[in-house]
Amino acid sequence: MPAFTGFPSGKNPFVPLPETFFSVVLPQIENLGELKVVLHLFWRLYQKEGTPRCASDRELLADPLLRRTLKRQGDPRPVEERLRAALEQAQANGILLRVRVRVDDEIVSWYFFNTDRSRRAVKRLQQGELSPEVLLDTEGPVGQSPGSGGDDGLSGGGGTIHALALEVDRPNIFALYEQNVGLLLPLVAEELREAGERYPQEWIEEAFRLAAQQNKRKWSYIRAILHRWETDGKGA
Repeated sequence: MPAFTGFPSGKNPFVPLPETFFSVVLPQIENLGELKVVLHLFWRLYQKEGTPRCASDRELLADPLLRRTLKRQGDPRPVEERLRAALEQAQANGILLRVRVRVDDEIVSWYFFNTDRSRRAVKRLQQGELSPEVLLDTEGPVGQSPGSGGDDGLSGGGGTIHALALEVDRPNIFALYEQNVGLLLPLVAEELREAGERYPQEWIEEAFRLAAQQNKRKWSYIRAILHRWETDGKGA
């Protein structure tokens, strides 16, 4: 990749970032993918209008700029996997909020920054005071960058939605770790991701609960519980 030649002269558009991002959030981000996705979301949501401001996972996945940003030389994982891991990490760290909606037969996740306004919007969605359809109106054209226009028939204003329902967002394994064990480190995050794909969510939640009850809040203890259930059977 050629070296950056410098910012252009003249007036350059800018994206404002809250001071708290530098003083509180940035010091706790240890994963490069998470940092790239969070910064991209600042850029993307700043260009949106209306409320609430959020972006869907399919919108982000179809963004060619973000896909290029997440590519890493020597990393064999597909972009989809890196994006999912980064979003889960940012959610576990309390940077992002997530709302999942079933659109026909597809589960679509919308991500918000964890602000007071977004928390109120998420609460209204969960309590049924705000229709999930409002999220479709916030979704940018899938497969195009912000501001490029166009309509793919998936987002509001022209798309036909046959079934729309809010899904209960259960805590993922990263959030459970942060809540019950402590600070999430990159080496542990990879093990958690693999465990989240390997074991049922109900097992994971129960294993964390048992560890808390026994006052053994260690990932090694929780991992041993899951492995025993897998080997001997959960009811053994």
